[in-house]
Amino acid sequence: MIRTVGNLVVAFDCEWIPDPNAARLLFPEAAALNDARARDVLWAANGATEAEPHPFVRLMQSRVVSIAMVRRAAPKNPGEAPTLELIWLPGDPENPRSRQEANIISPFLTAIGKRSPQLVGFNSKHSDLRILAQRAVALGIPAKGFLHRPPKPWEGSDYFARDNDCSVDLMELLTAGGSGRAGAVSLHEAAALSGIPGKFDTHGDAVLDLWLAGRFRDIVEYNCFDALTTYLLWLRMAWVSGHFANDEYEQEQECLRQMLMHQVEEKGLDFLERYLNEWDRLTSLKERLCALAAAEGRPPLPTQPKGTPA
Repeated sequence: MIRTVGNLVVAFDCEWIPDPNAARLLFPEAAALNDARARDVLWAANGATEAEPHPFVRLMQSRVVSIAMVRRAAPKNPGEAPTLELIWLPGDPENPRSRQEANIISPFLTAIGKRSPQLVGFNSKHSDLRILAQRAVALGIPAKGFLHRPPKPWEGSDYFARDNDCSVDLMELLTAGGSGRAGAVSLHEAAALSGIPGKFDTHGDAVLDLWLAGRFRDIVEYNCFDALTTYLLWLRMAWVSGHFANDEYEQEQECLRQMLMHQVEEKGLDFLERYLNEWDRLTSLKERLCALAAAEGRPPLPTQPKGTPA
């Protein structure tokens, strides 16, 4: 499933909303409209109906409002813990300049281009990577290291190649390229069934409402939760693929937990405590379900290393 684990891994997630300026540039009738009416034009152009007034808007016509990531640097020596960091853009959600789309996308793409990490996402090859590339073109953001396509696979990272390990799409791996309802899987399903927090606080459909209400920090917090979930799901998939022994998997999870606790205690990032609480809740619930199955003589839920979320 997971073929390789890079020395530098970035598990990331993007949030975006329909861009009124896209409507103004694409449709003459929207040129002088306010934001709300311009968005209506976008929805209409993307197939709005009475039953579905707000359909999915094409990526190129959307505006990136947040990027969050967990960055993992592999330990230098065996037995040591990895270095983990939770990063988000905009760094200051309340600052209008920080919220400008170019000031969100450009630092991320510049950092990716310089360090060439292994990128990990969920449905990233068809959504997150695509919107970053398309909006870089629309906004005129140089992104040589990110968008560069080396002539040969061994001559550099290629995040848009069909089959390499520069970019790992967890959804693609879980569905094995299949389509249809039976094989489909969401981030929430894959995470919650693995004992990892899924969509417990809000959902992607609410991002536009949060933006319109001026709740910019709430968007970033939700984005951070998705990035953490993506990282933990990647970690679990790497473990079941044989890249981590049981004790290493325990250590990796504990390292993330300690990092989050430090952020809460030292930096006052209380929102991360909600994530930790949900993680604990799911862990306890799976343990109870395992105990109940054992008491009733039913096959237990899949076992896993002692001390790790079930």
